[in-house]
Amino acid sequence: MNKTNNIIICIGRQLGSGGCEVAQRLAEEFGCKFYDREILNLAAKESGFSEKFFEQNDEHKGFFRTLLNGHGRSISMGAFYQSELSEESLFKFQAEAISKAASEGPCVFVGRCADYVLRNAEGMVSVFLTADLDERISRVMSRRQCDEDTARRIIETGESQRSTYYNYYTGKKWGHADTYDLCVNTSRLGIEGSIEFIAEFIRKTKGAR
Repeated sequence: MNKTNNIIICIGRQLGSGGCEVAQRLAEEFGCKFYDREILNLAAKESGFSEKFFEQNDEHKGFFRTLLNGHGRSISMGAFYQSELSEESLFKFQAEAISKAASEGPCVFVGRCADYVLRNAEGMVSVFLTADLDERISRVMSRRQCDEDTARRIIETGESQRSTYYNYYTGKKWGHADTYDLCVNTSRLGIEGSIEFIAEFIRKTKGAR
């Protein structure tokens, strides 16, 4: 099997599935650069727009009401969509930043439709992480310092937004098995076991060291 130095790992994840930790550890395992929210900063630099606009649209489609311009005045939605700063243009700038980062060397991306943006890239592997609901609730409670009901609402709202965003821009189904190369329930093997399993899958399918 040929070895590749251009491994690109794209991680989709349910809230509370341990996606960020798994992605970071895989980046360390394969000597890749790690991109989660960092891609928003890159997109802002490439576009010249404020990073706050990318943060407001981060994996989040169709929820804008008003934005603030540099003088602190409200911008109407009509003016917003007539400008270059639309949700579609923000996605385009973000996609360009993802493509540029991927062209510079091995990397791991978390979410943000990177698997779709890089679907034709050599060495790309897409992984979706899920976990049992009780474990996901527990992780969100710990991370957000909230009660169980609040954690459950955070998960429901966040995943609704992520799926709407992903499905809109890719034409595929967020979280569906046929959308990804590999789907893993981290509750079955634990975080450590899941990392080892995914790493072995990548080595066998992509020839990565």
